[in-house]
Amino acid sequence: MRIALFITCFNDTMFPGTGRAVVTVLERLGHTVEFPQEQTCCGQMHFNTGYRPDAVPLVARFARTFAGYDAVVTPSASCAGMVRENHPLLAADYGHAQLQQQVADVVPRVYEFTEFLTDVLGTTDVGASFPHRVTYHPTCHSLRGLRLGDRPLELLRAVKGIDLADLPDADSCCGFGGTFAVKNADTSAAMLADKADGVLSTRAEVLCAADNSCLMHIGGGLSRQGSTVRTMHLAEILAATEGGTP
Repeated sequence: MRIALFITCFNDTMFPGTGRAVVTVLERLGHTVEFPQEQTCCGQMHFNTGYRPDAVPLVARFARTFAGYDAVVTPSASCAGMVRENHPLLAADYGHAQLQQQVADVVPRVYEFTEFLTDVLGTTDVGASFPHRVTYHPTCHSLRGLRLGDRPLELLRAVKGIDLADLPDADSCCGFGGTFAVKNADTSAAMLADKADGVLSTRAEVLCAADNSCLMHIGGGLSRQGSTVRTMHLAEILAATEGGTP
């Protein structure tokens, strides 16, 4: 199986360790992962802020860059959702017939990391060991967009040594929402405060999620409160072998 890593521009710039973690897990499971250097933004920022025609060249670039791979795996439910839900819309509204076909060819092979592990590879135990108390936040795109359900939790439950704590009101939004946090700062801050209170109530050492954007938002709120709770992308926990055999 030819697997390509779609790192996303946000992770590539801010959290490159997450991409390395994805590769570590997939290689541990016996797969080879390629990183197409031509990849760039999926166009979500343009799409969400009304600059939809400007996103079309990015859609075309994505389809061209990832053509020919058996699977395109990304550690971002947000960007996976953008590609699968909105690239076909943009190609239909602003693209030519060739682009529409190229998008239609690649979209079915785009997977969020946890669904690729569970649905395609059929595994939940990836050989991870992480002896810490962890709570999981299901991001809006993973929960409502991709409908990942319990897939991330199934993977976490299989991690050796983990102490998994339920997050109160887990399905409530953290308040980030990309430009929402900027345009509606007061509302965003109130939502963040509720989420941070929930995290702290679990007495977890680590908060994890399938999107680093939400983790950055919540982590910033926790840090400003002087909290020592760490934020880690779920892929980084699945790549860990603390107290186990590498």
